[in-house]
Amino acid sequence: GGSALTQLSLPYGIFVDTLGTLYTADCYNNRVMRWTLGENKQGTVIVGGNGYGAGANQLGIPTGLSFDRRGNLYVVDNNN
Repeated sequence: GGSALTQLSLPYGIFVDTLGTLYTADCYNNRVMRWTLGENKQGTVIVGGNGYGAGANQLGIPTGLSFDRRGNLYVVDNNN
């Protein structure tokens, strides 16, 4: 895999909502990505993407994700 917005590196925890929006924990890129229907191949980083770490804007090998009924996102941040 790679780290461009069109690439993933060991995706985990794929989730598709009722609108067809796809989310995935991009494990080795330490980010959560989103693709909406009709978008081009480029995704959007919605959490992390600032390297491996324990900072407020970083993740450490994310391996899962889920949403609650209110739309709040929860990420399994494996090494934090």
